[in-house]
Amino acid sequence: MTAHPTPPRDLPPAARIDPPAAPLPPLRFIRTLVRNPVETWPQAVYREPMIRSSFFGRSTLFVMDPALIREVMVDQADAFEKSEVLRRSLSPALGDAILTADGARWRWQRRAAAPIFRNERIVSFLPAMIGAAERTRDGLAALPAGTEVDLAHEMMRTTFDIIAETMLSGHGAIDAARVERGITEYLESTSWIFALTLMRLPSWTPFPGRRKAERARSYLRDELLRLVAEGRRTGTEGRNDLLSLLLTARDAETGQAMTDRDVADNLLTFVTAGHETTALALTWTLYLLARHPEIEARVVAEIEAVTQGGALRPDHVEALAYTRQTIQEAMRLYPPAPVVVRAALQPVEIGGERIDTGTPVTVPIYAIHRHARLWDDPDRFDPDRFAPEAVRARDRYAYLPFGAGPRICIGMSFALMEAAAILAVLVRTLAFRLRPGFVPTLKQRITLRPAEGMPLRVGPR
Repeated sequence: MTAHPTPPRDLPPAARIDPPAAPLPPLRFIRTLVRNPVETWPQAVYREPMIRSSFFGRSTLFVMDPALIREVMVDQADAFEKSEVLRRSLSPALGDAILTADGARWRWQRRAAAPIFRNERIVSFLPAMIGAAERTRDGLAALPAGTEVDLAHEMMRTTFDIIAETMLSGHGAIDAARVERGITEYLESTSWIFALTLMRLPSWTPFPGRRKAERARSYLRDELLRLVAEGRRTGTEGRNDLLSLLLTARDAETGQAMTDRDVADNLLTFVTAGHETTALALTWTLYLLARHPEIEARVVAEIEAVTQGGALRPDHVEALAYTRQTIQEAMRLYPPAPVVVRAALQPVEIGGERIDTGTPVTVPIYAIHRHARLWDDPDRFDPDRFAPEAVRARDRYAYLPFGAGPRICIGMSFALMEAAAILAVLVRTLAFRLRPGFVPTLKQRITLRPAEGMPLRVGPR
């Protein structure tokens, strides 16, 4: 019988959401929604298979049971579209790209992007992933032992370097710091957009930080349009990146090509989603390993066994099974994308509940991953949950860090391979330790971020 891992007794509790016992009254709900939307979910979302809630006469169905999740995301996927709140939050920045589009437009954009995410192409990116991780490792190793760094920022910078190299071939001298700041400034506005959408206020309604968010959006879109124009001017011959792929893509049915705006919107989608989510997965993994030195030791031992003490090579990454399990368990506890919301295109029935056209259906991934009926001791960090036999015994739709169904994240394999490579390079050389007493605050801004960053002390292993 395997002993369950436990953190040292002197550590504070792990970061988590403390849900309200009952649905919040309207004014408190709005205040909480603006501050942190995930904190509005009541305890029932973590315990029941399905609940219906209402706000200002607007009904929402929360679906937590895996069989019902499959109904929404797979079996009746064509009966749902992206929710109004997601479109209003992201379309101003991302346009009608692969993340925000629906129907035929979404299908052809996904087909156009799919070749770069084939396994053989992802494997060809591993040297760039390892190289970026080694640059981060060397920079951190050069600091005086015990220096405190914001690992969230370091992981954002590392994954951005990888996206720039693999998606844009290092093209165009992007200002990574300015892009990262722009993404953060834009995402800060999204909780206000959630609230305005629920209150059925028009999209032009002013709110605090709106102008800052609009400036960030304009910068991001203009920067990507510049790269697209440069790509068209210099040509795509001999290049092996997403920019070139999108510039030359044609719809198989209509022959339609992407406009510069289409290409820019999709590039911004992959730059934003591709580096942000993997960086967060690594940030939370390193936080959890700092709390669980016995699990960290198992990860390091596996890396040393696979590499036989040598440098990490691309062919090693696939063999890092326990390292990958550790990342998967971190993404269970802290899913970078903590919620999926769909809206019914037509009247539909889910689990005996009739849903009218336009009704939002919320799949609360953070809550599902900590659901009392789906997980034993759900707040415990235990990578053995993702051993092959445990995965086979569990319902596929109890674990959704990349979504599910036809709209499952196209970059899933890329992200998992990237995260494993970066983690393996870092933890075999460096030890990360928590600031005494520090407990991160979970904050939903589309993604699930640590509100104060992730201050960890770094030193040699």
